[in-house]
Amino acid sequence: MTFLAIGTSGLLALLFGAGVLLILAAGVAAVVLSRKPQAADFAFRALFVGGCVAGLTAAVGTLGGEATPAVRVAATVPGGPWVFGLDALSAIFLLAIFGVGAASAWYGVSYLARDPIPTQTSVGVGTPGRDRSRGGVALAHLFLAILVAAMALVVVAQAVVPFLIAWEVMALAAYVLIVFEQQRVEVRRAGLLYLVTTHAGTLALFALFALWGDGARDLTFAALGERGPLLAAGGASGGWVIALALLAFGLKAGMVPLHFWLPAAHSAAPSHVSALLSGVLIKMGIYGIMRVLLLMGTAPVWSGWFLLSVGAASGVLGVIWALAQHDIKRLLAYHSVENIGII
Repeated sequence: MTFLAIGTSGLLALLFGAGVLLILAAGVAAVVLSRKPQAADFAFRALFVGGCVAGLTAAVGTLGGEATPAVRVAATVPGGPWVFGLDALSAIFLLAIFGVGAASAWYGVSYLARDPIPTQTSVGVGTPGRDRSRGGVALAHLFLAILVAAMALVVVAQAVVPFLIAWEVMALAAYVLIVFEQQRVEVRRAGLLYLVTTHAGTLALFALFALWGDGARDLTFAALGERGPLLAAGGASGGWVIALALLAFGLKAGMVPLHFWLPAAHSAAPSHVSALLSGVLIKMGIYGIMRVLLLMGTAPVWSGWFLLSVGAASGVLGVIWALAQHDIKRLLAYHSVENIGII
């Protein structure tokens, strides 16, 4: 690794890195100590919240104007070096990731410690609807930690390859958490729909970066930013980049009419996971759209009108659909669609 800048500002980068490692250590501790529930829960909460506090400190420091050093990792795979860096846009989203992540993890310990609750399933009455075995709980804690760490890496990645890796890890960790109560048929269906949808978005991202990176010196965001204005001025190519970005990130955000997977997935997940999905995960789609527009420099006029239209549609229809719901988690999921429209 080569730090591009040194000094006191480097502490923010170290805090962020330490925060991510502590969050991952929390998940590992939950698995290792699974035979000692009290110790496992204490270690998970302490390490997870400690990691989030460290990450929040780094984000607040960045928003306060401190320049943070970028980290470059020489890569042997195609695409050029892997670059990670904190900027103001990343820091804003890190506030949500670490803030909501800490609250979800803390509540999730109590939520998953409850006894199995009989639910009506396709198998019959009295089938346990939740896996409350210590092994299942420990794995849920582990994948929650992986999900939060992956989202944090998504917003600090400054090159295509690490961004896509973090994006895919984020998607798979969310899938595992969504199907935690896999004994229920509707949960498995919701998980499958989510998995297919999220990978359709990932394929669109591959096409997006392949088109954008054609002719660029490498696949770092800095190189794409240099090529962005040329694509925007070139007409069709720039339009395709924006269109693919709106498709890929719009699917993740759940904006109308790409929201079809969201209510089922969010209502199928455990409650603390639903909070993280609605509060943070779908906002990764907003981050992606903003990052692409910033790197492009100039967006075509049609994309602005498109965003205004789908924003208005999501805001209005989300409320209307929410009013028709009787399940509180589906109601909140449709309100998430509304919130995405407002954003």
